[in-house]
Amino acid sequence: MLLIAGRSVEAAPTTDRIVAVVNTELITLSELKAQTDADEKRIRDQYRGAELQRRLHQAEYTALTRMIEHKLQLQMAKAKGVEVTDEEIANAVKEMQRQGEKVDDTKPDVKKAIKEQLILLRVVDREVRGNLMVSETELQRYYLQHQSQFLLPEEYLISQILIVPSSDEDRAAARAKAAAIYAELKQGADFADLALRRSDGPEASRGGALGYVRQGELLPPIERALATLETGKVTEPIETPQGLHIIRLEEKNPPQFRPFAEVKMEIQGLVYRQKSEDTYQAWIRTLKDKAYIEVKF
Repeated sequence: MLLIAGRSVEAAPTTDRIVAVVNTELITLSELKAQTDADEKRIRDQYRGAELQRRLHQAEYTALTRMIEHKLQLQMAKAKGVEVTDEEIANAVKEMQRQGEKVDDTKPDVKKAIKEQLILLRVVDREVRGNLMVSETELQRYYLQHQSQFLLPEEYLISQILIVPSSDEDRAAARAKAAAIYAELKQGADFADLALRRSDGPEASRGGALGYVRQGELLPPIERALATLETGKVTEPIETPQGLHIIRLEEKNPPQFRPFAEVKMEIQGLVYRQKSEDTYQAWIRTLKDKAYIEVKF
């Protein structure tokens, strides 16, 4: 018999062994291996030698830490009377199946795992997220400290004449057509009129107007040409897989920050998630500090 925390428990069989004690509950090597099987296979496929052993040890340590934390949370849930009903489990299974997961809840282990997951979610909601608030001051502070996240890149108002070759063999003819159009533009021809009559793009009926686009939304060759183009000027024909493009830059707006009012809800989600994680980690540390944990690993 093995004495642990004042209670006698059966020693694990010789084919198995105890790897951790969490208050009065045990975690065995076989339970740990069941959690690490998938990771172990992946790691053995990718690494060899000393790095393989280091990675395997790290995977086992991470899994054991997670299992200890789950035990502590389930123990807390039991002490607080947190439970879930069979109906809630059935509804969770239906939702998982609706999302395409293959769930066989006729297997006791599967049903137990789903039940425990629901209990974990409920106890964390009660103990961590229940009283969590995000103030206006915190939102504004985050906005000021992370403004680069809300910087919109340079914006272009552009029009296009697009010449699309009917086949790879006709690409030379398309180049010649684009060169001729470009020559007319250089001589003062009206861009919108030429786009209406000679462009193959769907925007031809609008005189080639494409509207506003942001830096990063265009094909790289077009982006590079626009970077140095002056307002009111046109590019030389730019060849891409789509065809030959002649772009007129109507207007260029510099990078600008999205206003706080526009991103407030987005920031609220970011700050709430960060506070939730910080509070959760602090709560876990408190559970560990108050618990008897012995790792035999």
